[in-house]
Amino acid sequence: MGAPEAFTQSTDVGHWIGGQRVSGTGTRRQAVWNPATGTVAREVVLASTADVDAAVAAARAAQPAWGDTPPIRRARVMNNFLALLNQHRDKLAAMITAEHGKVFTDAQGEVTRGIDIVEFACGVPQLLKGDYTDQVSTGIDNWTLRQPLGVVAGITPFNFPCMVPMWMFPVALACGNAFILKPSERDPSPSLFMAELLKQAGLPDGVFSVVQGDKVAVDALLNHPDVKALSFVGSTPIAQYIYETGAHHGKRVQALGGAKNHMVVMPDADLDQAVDALIGSAYGSAGERCMAISVAVLVGDIADRIVPLLAERAKSLKIMNGMELAAEMGPIVTREARDRIENYIGVGVTEGATLVVDGRGCTVPGHEGGFFTGGTLFDHVTPQMRIYKEEIFGPVLACVRVPDMATALRLINDHEFGNGVACFTSDGGVAREFARRVQVGMVGINVPIPVPMAWHGFGGWKKSLFGDMHAYGEEGVRFYTKQKSVMQRWPDSIGKGAEFVMPTAK
Repeated sequence: MGAPEAFTQSTDVGHWIGGQRVSGTGTRRQAVWNPATGTVAREVVLASTADVDAAVAAARAAQPAWGDTPPIRRARVMNNFLALLNQHRDKLAAMITAEHGKVFTDAQGEVTRGIDIVEFACGVPQLLKGDYTDQVSTGIDNWTLRQPLGVVAGITPFNFPCMVPMWMFPVALACGNAFILKPSERDPSPSLFMAELLKQAGLPDGVFSVVQGDKVAVDALLNHPDVKALSFVGSTPIAQYIYETGAHHGKRVQALGGAKNHMVVMPDADLDQAVDALIGSAYGSAGERCMAISVAVLVGDIADRIVPLLAERAKSLKIMNGMELAAEMGPIVTREARDRIENYIGVGVTEGATLVVDGRGCTVPGHEGGFFTGGTLFDHVTPQMRIYKEEIFGPVLACVRVPDMATALRLINDHEFGNGVACFTSDGGVAREFARRVQVGMVGINVPIPVPMAWHGFGGWKKSLFGDMHAYGEEGVRFYTKQKSVMQRWPDSIGKGAEFVMPTAK
């Protein structure tokens, strides 16, 4: 393929309310950086509470007619949206690379995984079917149906500005809700482009809105009585805040939090396969993935064999502007994020871990101002260290040595996070036992990043998920709908006189 076209738009990024771009009433602006050059590319307008109120009002006005639209017609709009996404996927990917920094091919993969959810949403009518029981009691029939909640909202992170919103809004819209998206203010442009594509697809004005912003916009959504449900992906402290605040206001909430994903490498694992898996999952997207592997749990003598190979590969990573097709790793999203990651490296050294490869001080020729850091590798990390316990969210891989599988399982199960995990082995019995006993929501066997496909749903355990339902899939349909049970009988089957006892089958 030829060199992709970079996204260079410089105009302010505003909101999408009532089917059009608006600047809103907010007076605050925030810089949107190009992380590869370290320069301000554009500014995003931060919403005021009044802007959120306007989006909710537009959504509330538009939702009843959309909810009454036959599901098959809603699915046709999603199908039109799907076609437009396929047509413009490279443009969306370029926006992601321009504002997030991940390499273009990885951004293409992000868009593709989002498209998977839209494809699933096109089939939602099948999942909205209820159950029916004839003659549940004498002359009485009983059935259930699923109906939309009304106005719902999503608060999404910087690391997947296209895919994570599409975990939410295609399913919510297909179920008949109106949706308000509050994307990350660090990479806001893809949200408006997706809004424009939805309008082209035939979505009625007001059914989908975008409000850019920070905590002001988040709190306005949490406090608004007409917002019935909130979906969130981000750090654990904020996930817990979203969950508790939303529940306090009587909202349905799914809040996906942080992660510290382990990959167990057994002595019988295919060494080359394990090395490839660890390098790709630890350093892909500069480690800024909630499913990135950040801890390698090395069992027995595999450690001495694998660490030198990991070091060699980490040192040779192709780090450059993500728009260059040869790039394996791009910059960190912001200068502050890079400095936080590199501070963690210093903490690891102070704590006594062996720094095998130091990624600090990385510079890329021609991009000296960019927010780059290199791949970092630690060995002899212990569970007491901060670099083991805390989510770094950067290209830092910590190797922990353990004597056996039982110790590896105990290590993982004792960690406060339970998002994703992997085990590399050639032993089917070990694989089965690991998958059954590990206390983690998503498990990969010889698969380093086990992100479920669209129809299975995404979610972790423990402090990686607050709420009862995972994202997308059938879980998403249940989250964005409420069940109603109807019992019916007709006058000619009604007996004489009042009934003072609980109805029973008779």
